[in-house]
Amino acid sequence: MGVSNEQFRAAMSRLAAGVVLVTACEPSLDADDPHAPVGEDVGMTATAFLSVSLDPPLVLVSLREGSRMDDLLAEQPLWGVSVLAESQRHIAGRFAMKGRISDRLLFEDISYVRGDASGAPLIGGALATLECRTEQTVTAGDHTLVIGRVLSADLPSADGGPLTYFKGKYRQLG
Repeated sequence: MGVSNEQFRAAMSRLAAGVVLVTACEPSLDADDPHAPVGEDVGMTATAFLSVSLDPPLVLVSLREGSRMDDLLAEQPLWGVSVLAESQRHIAGRFAMKGRISDRLLFEDISYVRGDASGAPLIGGALATLECRTEQTVTAGDHTLVIGRVLSADLPSADGGPLTYFKGKYRQLG
C-alpha cells in the first residue's frame, strides 16, 4: 500500500504556495585573512516555507537533501529570505533552474541589499525580507527542514501581490 510519486506530486500541486528566495553567503575560506577571497552568494527558490512560531519568531524552510543550499546552511547558520512579489517571477525561475549557471552570475543584474544581521542578499522589491539564524534542522525523507530564528523583518515594497505557485506554475492572485 502506498502512494506513487506521481500521485503525491499531483495532489500536492493543488496546494497553492507562496514563493520565496532563500539566500546565504558562503563564509570566506580564511576568516583570519582580510585578503582571502570572499565567499560566493547562493540563492534558491522555495515554496515550502512557513511561519512556525511568534514567540520566539521562527520560520521553516524545506531544502532538498544534498542541495547546495542544504550543504551551505549546514555550515553557515545565517541566511535570508525574500518573499517575492508577482512581478518577480523571473527571479523565481532563474534560481529554480536545473543545470543553472553559477550563483554569482544569477545575482549579477538583480537589485539587492546585504542584510545587516546575516550578510545574505535580500532582493529589492520583495514584499518582505527576513534574516534568520538556524536554530534546528530535522531530516525528513529526502529533505532537511531548517528552522530559523528571525533576526530581522522588513517590508521593502508594498506594491503588488504575492507570487504564488499552483499546479506546477507561477501564478498571480486574482
